[in-house]
Amino acid sequence: MFIGREKELALLQQDYIGKAAMVYGKRRVGKTTLIQKALKSSSYRTVYFECLKGTMQDNISGFVQELVRAKILPVPLNFGTLQDVFAYLNALPEKIVVVIDEYPYLKAMNDSATVDSIFQNIIDNRLVNIELILSGSHIGMMKDALQEKNALYGRFAVTIKLNELNYLEAAKFYPDKTPYDKAAHYAVFGGSPFVNQALQPTATIRENIISTILNPMSAVYLYASQLLLSDYSVKINAERIFSVIGNGKKRYTEIEDKLDVKKTGNLSKQIKSLIDLEIIARNSPINKIGDNKKSTFEINDNLLRFYFTFIYKNASALQVLGAEAFYDEYIAPALTDFISRRFEGICRDYFSHQVRSGKMKGVRNIGSYYYDDPAHRKNGEFDVALEFADGYEIYEAKYYAQPMTLDEIHREVQQVEAIKELTVKQIGFIAINGFAEREEPYLYLDGNDIFANE
Repeated sequence: MFIGREKELALLQQDYIGKAAMVYGKRRVGKTTLIQKALKSSSYRTVYFECLKGTMQDNISGFVQELVRAKILPVPLNFGTLQDVFAYLNALPEKIVVVIDEYPYLKAMNDSATVDSIFQNIIDNRLVNIELILSGSHIGMMKDALQEKNALYGRFAVTIKLNELNYLEAAKFYPDKTPYDKAAHYAVFGGSPFVNQALQPTATIRENIISTILNPMSAVYLYASQLLLSDYSVKINAERIFSVIGNGKKRYTEIEDKLDVKKTGNLSKQIKSLIDLEIIARNSPINKIGDNKKSTFEINDNLLRFYFTFIYKNASALQVLGAEAFYDEYIAPALTDFISRRFEGICRDYFSHQVRSGKMKGVRNIGSYYYDDPAHRKNGEFDVALEFADGYEIYEAKYYAQPMTLDEIHREVQQVEAIKELTVKQIGFIAINGFAEREEPYLYLDGNDIFANE
């Protein structure tokens, strides 16, 4: 099932003969599917080669075999270098699209700078009749190729960074579910097409969790427990950091204290590496940007967040109890809270979508809002804040099984109005299952509104 990616597909379907394109994104995000979809509409001969974790000569031999399989070469020929292969292809009378997938594999087993220089030479001198697409999952390595210091800098006619599907796109994998259940599935499984294709559209959240992420034989379980970290876990202590962060927002000092590490600066470097790889995000309330004391770290990937919240530390219990008993004991009591925190992110994404589509004007930033309430001796964050030039719209997001009541609305309004420093343009509420009553002058959104654009 091919969902979303309309802009990326249209971009990749353009004619880049004589040029190079780059497609990158984390594992299982749909890069290969996107490329293959684009190739189907190409009028040129195409060849797809996934790099090997081997020597340069291993890769040359493998590439030649793919050229034979694609009937671009009649028989395997001997080439000493990749430049020689592309020089041969470039001299052929027909135009060819060449896809080199998992480019970082080639760099991992060979001198990285040399490999980039080889492809710089190929792009500059051997692409008259060739369109070259480089693709890869190691975000750090692929982003490095875009830096000014790199030999490949400025060599790509188009660069496509493929992200996970957003919550509206992911919901198309389970279109008949209620907004309450759609939010639950996205909060747990995220936006990976690979993961969502493994779900049963009519199954409950409990059934889908048990059959996938709690099933050690499932590809989804392997994806969360091994594949996502395979490139990074040896180099940096990612698993321990993920385990500390879990489902929450953690400040640097909290992570440092939990890990009980010496203050040498190594943890800071490790977290920076994870941020560069886009596995962890550093967030600040929109009214405290630049304030390190208010900055927190979160796991970007919903499924990975779920795995490290519930499974990582309790893997032995899962093995002993079995999936169903484990779900009932470890997951069910805390699942609503887990989903509620992710629902706040869905609501912020909703407003981002409204702004991007031109349906909302004047919004300068979207995030949470940090407040101090000296009168009641407490502080906290409002879930969703929209910054305008003349103040803020403040929304409270509620993932309730029942409609939100008027008493609950009044309590939330009192909390907002207690913050004297805050210039409030509008107060609003987002309740996944709607409202028991509504009164002016507040704004109201329910689950049907949030999922209306799917």
